Amino acid sequence: MSLARNVDLLRRLPRLDGLRFAEPGRSADASSPLQEVTGFGSNPGALRMFAFVPPQLQKPRALVVVLHGCGQTAAAYDLGAGWSTLAQHYGFALVMPEQQRVNNGNTCFNWFNPEDIARGSGEAHSIREMIAHMVKAHRIESRRVYITGLSAGGGMTSVMLATYPEVFAAGAGIAGLPYGIAANLREALDGMFHSPARPARELGDLVRNASDHRGPWPKISVWHGSADRTVNPGNANEIVKQWLDLHDLPEAPMAETMVDGYPRQAWWGKDGETLVESYAITDMAHGTPLGLADNDQRYGVEGAFLIEAGISSSYHIAKFFGLTDWIADAAKAEARPAAKPVLPPAPHLARSIRAAEQPAEPKREQGRGFDLGQIITRALTAAGLMK
Repeated sequence: MSLARNVDLLRRLPRLDGLRFAEPGRSADASSPLQEVTGFGSNPGALRMFAFVPPQLQKPRALVVVLHGCGQTAAAYDLGAGWSTLAQHYGFALVMPEQQRVNNGNTCFNWFNPEDIARGSGEAHSIREMIAHMVKAHRIESRRVYITGLSAGGGMTSVMLATYPEVFAAGAGIAGLPYGIAANLREALDGMFHSPARPARELGDLVRNASDHRGPWPKISVWHGSADRTVNPGNANEIVKQWLDLHDLPEAPMAETMVDGYPRQAWWGKDGETLVESYAITDMAHGTPLGLADNDQRYGVEGAFLIEAGISSSYHIAKFFGLTDWIADAAKAEARPAAKPVLPPAPHLARSIRAAEQPAEPKREQGRGFDLGQIITRALTAAGLMK
């Protein structure tokens, strides 16, 4: 089935929420600092590239790739999820690829089309070229590149982590799908609605077969609303299984905690670093969860598929990536030259000045009180400052 027919069928499907095909969200071009970048490579996937680089960057420099959902633009998702605000606050660069209607009538990334999800091909290769451009142009540390996305963007996040695992230190998918479960529209819809369970080894092999890479593998954070009717929440379990197999970790979580009222499961490696984590956002529908962050800041604006849930997924994902320990104000303070120290006076001068300041018993001279001018003169003379 051709892509054009796929898109036509998707348009006629009833209520698919975020993977359907709502009209694009309200324009955020005036509210987002994203700037379009052209000439970044051969761009076989015909995507647009938008970027934001704040004036101050933490060291070593980091880059986050953010992939929007269907019916969204890069600027609209940036406004909604708050990524440029986070980038400004914590000093990292941002690149946001944008789908074009010529590729997909609903502006979904084509996470299930074979030509777009293979290494060196289509949309996956276009995103890789954007990253290479940013790394070179802004001296990004190659070991500090991260990726996240919503819905179809979450599916494409899985694609990038699988096809270019050596590029990324970590990734995070929101309402996404595991890599390799679909190679056509029928399989994509089956994965979205039913999420059939697969053996962990089979899921892991789908990633291993996507490149020659054999580890180490990127870390991953998985987010999904338990009331999602667009992308079955079972997909979160399948993504977790896929990456547990790659990291050779047990199925049972090593820790289960509550974060902002929601359950989080975690698995870590031998050095204690969390390699896989999963958040289940109870009773939340399809979308990106928004809320107050740990620093009492709010990142993002509620809208279509951007849901107030009392937890800031963007902030927690940035924290998982290790990007929230740096703040611009602290960097400015470190950059300012230290104030010139005020040196204490020489000991003998200090004693003389203290003596001059003491309310000494008045000295009687020719029937007059003490002469303060004479005392100061004597003190300065003793210090060698007056002859």
